[in-house]
Amino acid sequence: MHPSQEFYGIQRFTDFITSVLLSGFLPLPLSLLQDCFQDPIMSDQIKSIVEKLNKEPFKKNYNLITFDSLEPMQLLQLLNDVLGEIDPKHVVDIREEMPEQTAKRMLSLLGILKYKPPGSITDLSTFRQGIVIGSKPVIHPVLHWLLQRTNELKKRAYLARFLIKLEVPAEFLQDDTMADTNKQYEDLIEAFKNLHKECEQLKTSGFSTAEIRRDITAMEEEKDQLIKRVERLKKRVETVQNHQRMLEIARQLRVEKEREESLAQQKQEQKNQLFHAEQRLQRVQLQLRDMQHAVVDSKPESLMKRLEEEIKFNSYLCSEKFPRELETKKQSLYFLQKVVSEPAMGQSDLNELETKINEVNAQINQVIEKRMMKYEPIDSKFSMYRQQASIISRKKEAKAEELQAAKEEMSNMERQMLQKANQARELDGTEVLKGDEFKRYVNKLRSKNTFYKKKRLEIAEITAEYGILQRTEELLKQRHEAIQQQLQAIEDKKGISGYSYTQEELERVSAAKSEVDEMKGRTLDNMSEMVKKLNTMVADKKSSLAPIIKELRQLRQNCQELTQECDEKRVQYDSCAAGLESNRSTLEQEVKGLREECIQEESCYHHTNCMKKNLEIQLQRAKDEMKTYVSPDAQDRRKAIREQYTRMILEQENLGKKLREKQKAVRESHGPNMKQAKMWQDFEQLMECKRECFLKQQNQASVGQVISSDHSIEYCFVFSLFLRRLLLNNLLSVGNMRLKLTPKKRALYII
Repeated sequence: MHPSQEFYGIQRFTDFITSVLLSGFLPLPLSLLQDCFQDPIMSDQIKSIVEKLNKEPFKKNYNLITFDSLEPMQLLQLLNDVLGEIDPKHVVDIREEMPEQTAKRMLSLLGILKYKPPGSITDLSTFRQGIVIGSKPVIHPVLHWLLQRTNELKKRAYLARFLIKLEVPAEFLQDDTMADTNKQYEDLIEAFKNLHKECEQLKTSGFSTAEIRRDITAMEEEKDQLIKRVERLKKRVETVQNHQRMLEIARQLRVEKEREESLAQQKQEQKNQLFHAEQRLQRVQLQLRDMQHAVVDSKPESLMKRLEEEIKFNSYLCSEKFPRELETKKQSLYFLQKVVSEPAMGQSDLNELETKINEVNAQINQVIEKRMMKYEPIDSKFSMYRQQASIISRKKEAKAEELQAAKEEMSNMERQMLQKANQARELDGTEVLKGDEFKRYVNKLRSKNTFYKKKRLEIAEITAEYGILQRTEELLKQRHEAIQQQLQAIEDKKGISGYSYTQEELERVSAAKSEVDEMKGRTLDNMSEMVKKLNTMVADKKSSLAPIIKELRQLRQNCQELTQECDEKRVQYDSCAAGLESNRSTLEQEVKGLREECIQEESCYHHTNCMKKNLEIQLQRAKDEMKTYVSPDAQDRRKAIREQYTRMILEQENLGKKLREKQKAVRESHGPNMKQAKMWQDFEQLMECKRECFLKQQNQASVGQVISSDHSIEYCFVFSLFLRRLLLNNLLSVGNMRLKLTPKKRALYII
């Protein structure tokens, strides 16, 4: 045991003895004394558990001895009480339920709370068994874990009631109603998540109710003031003529302005979309042009090399640079969210944080100084390599950033180049040089520019020198003329005129001859040196090209072999690809057939299942009918379908008898009724003839009209007597007849 652990155990033992003496307990359990000396961490756990249990809301009034002397059942009840404080559904007496149910309930809640057993408990079955029997090594860590984070676990248990989804079997989700209900259930869970997040944000936002109330009262006062101002303006406007029309026009103007703003906004959005689409098109065209140039102007080896470099660079970005940047961004976002979630801080809080930061930085510097002062040979061996690796990694990151910045700058320049090219095309209508043509044109212009500048400098120098020489020449000519005049005067005095001219001519001829001789000698020497140099250069080139030619021959042979092998591999690949394609098509057809067969089998299964359910329903109805028919109760037997049908059959038989009797009576009265109908038809013809006669007589004189009116009255009287007699004699027969009378006949009949 380490000396610090031994001292810590002795200190814990002294604290324990003092607590025992103060509490009045003299006998000490040996296991607790051994724990105090051997496992100080366990004793810390027990002490923290006892302190938490003695506080609100448990108030158990335990000490170390009483807690250690608890029975397994009491420990389980204590654990259940703690779980009940976290989730009120678990407030039960474990003596009233089975041990298996208790263990299952506790383990399910611990799983929801995401409790992980300590490292000493490797087997889950051992952990479950310890929960069932109430083992102290299992229960104590659970209690310590629960009591350390009670508020957090309460929140987690509360959320688990609403966020743990019910597992619905897949075959049940095939029903539309069940699927819709499950979708509504998932939507409600998502809505609950959002509402809970908003609630937590409002709790941690730092807004006080007093400030909100003050803001509400201020806004209500402003609202009242605005209402009063509006009323005053209304009173002023009411005196103006056509104020309603003017208000309507002002409202329409406001609506049109809002519409104009919305249309302007839509126009701007569409312009932005068009601009982005054009930029995207330009980028794609540029990429296409680059790819075409790369394919045309480059070889396969250069393309492969370029692709390998791009793959290496992209893999470095994806595997090293971007994950590191993402991690830093996540960490900064986490810190920012943590800062935002905390309430507003004052200057005193900031000063405290600065002092803490300074203290931590001082501690870090001290640790670094101690590490540097301490010589460690193992680390010293690798320090140089570590420094080199860190320097290389930093250089690599810097170069990657420079490359990325250069790529971004290149893309921006290409975008600007496309814009400028479009502008130039719109202005001049000529095609702008691109790619290699533009490079060649630029290089040509540069060379011409440099050549032009060089020649211009030479011309300036020559002109300056020419001016100087011209002035010098004039001065020398003047001096020469003066000297010649003096010389001629001297020669005239001496009597040797012309001597100086002859001497100059001889010197000039000799100088010209010597120059020609020197030039001939120089040209011969230069030619001999040039021949020697050419011979040495040819020999050197031959000696240097000899191994290269040998290597080129070998490389040509290797190239031919590789091209043959490539052709063979390509043929093999084509044949293999064709075979795989045919196999894939056959497999797809087989899969399609099997899917159709599966669909048919499923439809047959569902049809058979429906038929089975119908037969079961019919069988159940038959059983119920048999039960009611055999029942000793007469009331139940009347409810039977057989009894109902027998009653209906008897009713129909009675109805048939009545109808047959009625048919017999109709057959017996058929003859007299037909005779009477014949009499009515004859009577109808007679009355029709009389009516026609009456209408003919209406065209005669007034005397004839009076006579016709007397005849009509007599006719009506006779007809009424006849009807009365006929109705009295044949009342039943008249009720079964159908009389076909005109409106005039019907009126006469009523009269």
